[in-house]
Amino acid sequence: MSATVQPSDTDRVSSDDPSSEEPSKEERLAAFLREKAEDGDLYFKSKFIADEVGLSPKEIGALMVKLKDTACGLSIEKWSYTSATTWRIEPTN
Repeated sequence: MSATVQPSDTDRVSSDDPSSEEPSKEERLAAFLREKAEDGDLYFKSKFIADEVGLSPKEIGALMVKLKDTACGLSIEKWSYTSATTWRIEPTN
């Protein structure tokens, strides 16, 4: 006879669960960018903000492409490339 293992509550909750209270990576990055761009234009490379946002530079790069079309209150532009993409963020209110 085999035993049935019941999943614990922590097994049932996924970090991708839309009902969870924690903001998504995309929401976290957008909020960070809005805060940093409050005083005007912001220029940055993903590798320099990765630790502050809690994401890898590769994750940030992928999310920036999505945010470019979806972020409210921000104008996002791929500004230049020198050893990594430099992004230009401008608040649009």
